[in-house]
Amino acid sequence: MYGSDSGLLRKLVFLLFIPGILGWGPEGHYATCKIAEGYLSEEAAVAVKELLPESAKGDLASVCSWPDDIRKQYRWSAALHFADTPDYVCNFNDHRDCHDPSGSKGRCVTWAIFNYTKQLSGYHNPTLESKYNLTEALMFLSHFFGDVHQPLHMGYLGDYGGNLIAVQWYENKTNLHRVWDDKIIESALKSFYNSNLSSMIKSLHQKIETGWFNDASSWGVCPNNETVCPIQYASESTVCACKYAYTNVTPGITLGDEYFLSRLPVVEKKLAQGGVRLAASLNRIFSPEAQLVAEC
Repeated sequence: MYGSDSGLLRKLVFLLFIPGILGWGPEGHYATCKIAEGYLSEEAAVAVKELLPESAKGDLASVCSWPDDIRKQYRWSAALHFADTPDYVCNFNDHRDCHDPSGSKGRCVTWAIFNYTKQLSGYHNPTLESKYNLTEALMFLSHFFGDVHQPLHMGYLGDYGGNLIAVQWYENKTNLHRVWDDKIIESALKSFYNSNLSSMIKSLHQKIETGWFNDASSWGVCPNNETVCPIQYASESTVCACKYAYTNVTPGITLGDEYFLSRLPVVEKKLAQGGVRLAASLNRIFSPEAQLVAEC
C-alpha cells in the first residue's frame, strides 16, 4: 500500500498548493460517480454500500472528492492524481510517464488504480481486509477514475498539466488546468442546465443510452479480461489533452464561447466514460467469480 516517506514529502509538498492539480472539481467527480452508481450490478452495489463510510449514507458520489479533501493530511498521495508526459509528446508511455517528482516509478494515477483495485479484490477475504483499509481504497479508486479521464491530468510535465498556463476564462483570470477541472463544467451548468447538476447528470445518462450508445457499449470492456485498464484510459486522455486542451491556447489568451462550446462535448464524454468504466470495473471486482478467486 502507498504510504508516507519523509524525503518524498518534501519533494511533493509544493504540488499540494497548486490550485486544481488534483482532479475534476467536485461537480465533475460527483457526476462521474453518480453515473457509475446507475450501472452497478446488484453484487457491486451491495459491496459499495457496505464499504462506504456511514457519513456517505450509501451514496458513493458524495465521497468521490474525498481524496482531494484530505490531500494535506495524506501528502504522500499528491502524485497519485496524474501522470504527465514530456512536453509536446502526445502519447502516454506508462514506463516513461508513471513516476512522482523524485523519479520514483509506479507513483501516478494509473498504478494507483491498479493498486486500489488489488486491495478491493480482498473484499470478504479476512487476511486482506485486515491488511488494507477497503473504505479508503474504494474512495481513492472512484476518485482516480475521474482523474485519469481529465485530459490535463495527462498533460505536459513542463506546465504541470496546464496549471502554469495563465488564461482568461471569459472575464476571469484562471489557468488552463482549472478551465478543464471546473470552468467548462460550471459554465455548462449555468448555460444549459439551470445550474442544476442533477439535470446535467440526467442528460449524460441519456446520451450514454442514445447518442453515444454504439461507443458506450464498449467503454467498460478491458482487453484480455483485465479487471481495469487505466493505461488505455490515460492514453486516450493524453490524446485529448493534445488535440483539445492545448490546441490554440497561449499564455494570457482569453478563452470564451468558441473554446467553451467546442470543448464541452469532450468534457461531457470524458465524465460519462469515467462513470461507465468505474461501474464496469467495480462490477468485475465484486463479482462472485472474482471473490472466489480472491479467496483461493
